[in-house]
Amino acid sequence: MRQTWRWFGPKDLATVDAMLQAGVEGVVSALHHVPNGVMWSRDAIRQRQREIATRADGTASGLAWEVIESLPVSEDIKKQKNDWRAHIAHYKESLRNVAAEGLEVVCYNFMPVLDWTRTNLRYAVQHGGTCMRFDIHDFAAFDIHILKRPGARESFTPEVAAAADQRFADMSDARKAELGTVVTTALPGSTETMTLDRVREHLAEYGAISPERLRQNFIDFLEEVVPVAEEVGVRLCCHPDDPPFSLLGLPRIMSTAADYKQILDRVDSPSNGMTLCSGSFGARPDNDLPRIMAGFGSKVHFIHLRNVKRDTDALVGSFYEAEHLGGDTDMVALIAEILMEERRRKAEGRADWSIPFRPDHGQDILDDLDRRSQPGYPTIGRLKGLAELRGVMTALGHERYGV
Repeated sequence: MRQTWRWFGPKDLATVDAMLQAGVEGVVSALHHVPNGVMWSRDAIRQRQREIATRADGTASGLAWEVIESLPVSEDIKKQKNDWRAHIAHYKESLRNVAAEGLEVVCYNFMPVLDWTRTNLRYAVQHGGTCMRFDIHDFAAFDIHILKRPGARESFTPEVAAAADQRFADMSDARKAELGTVVTTALPGSTETMTLDRVREHLAEYGAISPERLRQNFIDFLEEVVPVAEEVGVRLCCHPDDPPFSLLGLPRIMSTAADYKQILDRVDSPSNGMTLCSGSFGARPDNDLPRIMAGFGSKVHFIHLRNVKRDTDALVGSFYEAEHLGGDTDMVALIAEILMEERRRKAEGRADWSIPFRPDHGQDILDDLDRRSQPGYPTIGRLKGLAELRGVMTALGHERYGV
């Protein structure tokens, strides 16, 4: 398992020097300043590589950009509207350009309108730190009372809708404004921001797009770009929906193992694979993470290891970002499956036998609480998570005691 770390560029409060001190082996990054649908140039790619390769004092870091997260798929492509054909052409050229600069793994997602969604970025946990949380009642309050989406109330159970009404009635004006911002614009890694009016415009355009239609649009996209990925030696890996259930009445098509099987079977290629995110999958109880790893192992090109604690066992419900070994996912069992897959790959002679992973998200603890870093990406919280995961990896991989 190759230990990597997500980095948002020179403005990231977790510096290149901090990554070195964390003991990471490679870096996960993207050209976040490039708008969705626009081609990534080789010059821009090289610039990001230089930034990663250089410490604050100008000396070589020894680190390299190894995984792209993300090369976004535009809303035009997902909806097959407006400039979608040009955007696919730009995507193909971007794949050629990143491959020419030595990059082989490209993570992306196919979530409509909103990327990963939370309702609270500073949720207080028992030990005094904070984390991110998705609260179904807060989200319903946003959908029904702030966004005022037609048909929103009917998207929730009567119990959730009633609780959302009370939640909204009890909110201060400041909390209402914060909730709207958190849901639509506050998360890192996006190249686009969304006003409420822009969200409404997207929802209107998605109104006639069923899950089946969106899935076919995804397959159409893959049939265009996967041959290019094969040609240049790039491994594409789709990130699951986060949360892994429908929001705002939108179709979600990459939430379960069955969803992935449909896509990977329809476009069967070594260049078409999965980003296994234990936190995204783990937000619903019917996703068995060790079993998913065992079943899709050969197609897993990138891994996010994080844990969530669900409030209930409902398929659609609230959760918060737990400590890496402290949530509802059996992280030890999952890492054991990853190590077994790596052994199989090594025995087969695969060059990609060591699967890159990163400690995804993290709780804000200690100095993180004053640093106010990118939501979900504190330095110390991620370092703690990486240390815990590294300990499990070391123990399970021991030649005398390991699996």
